Amino acid sequence: QVQLVESGGGLVQAGDSLRLSCAASGRALSGAHMGWFRQAPGKEREFVAAIIWSGGNTRYADSVKDRITVSRDNAKNTVYLQMNSLSPEDTAVYYCAAGFDYGIRPRPSTARSFYDYWGQGTQVTVSS
Repeated sequence: QVQLVESGGGLVQAGDSLRLSCAASGRALSGAHMGWFRQAPGKEREFVAAIIWSGGNTRYADSVKDRITVSRDNAKNTVYLQMNSLSPEDTAVYYCAAGFDYGIRPRPSTARSFYDYWGQGTQVTVSS
């Protein structure tokens, strides 16, 4: 069992930066992919970024790769999503997710179905 709690969302203006946090608890993350997804109203939940806990390999959606960085703090069991140059298109509920394969996949998974555990989400709203 993994519990995930996102924080750091809020209302910002276009061009601002924001750092989201996801605090994980309940089990070791040594075999985990930690993903960030977002869902805008009326749209499907889409992949944003992910990191493999052991080793720190990252992966990004092409649309955000130039503006977003995912990282983790091993001591705090926390994964971060640093978002820069925000625009209204980034407005969505952002979800942290965890899935486990214990080193089978060499790259972080982008598939929603891979992730077994999800946080409650944190709202990011970007005004123009």
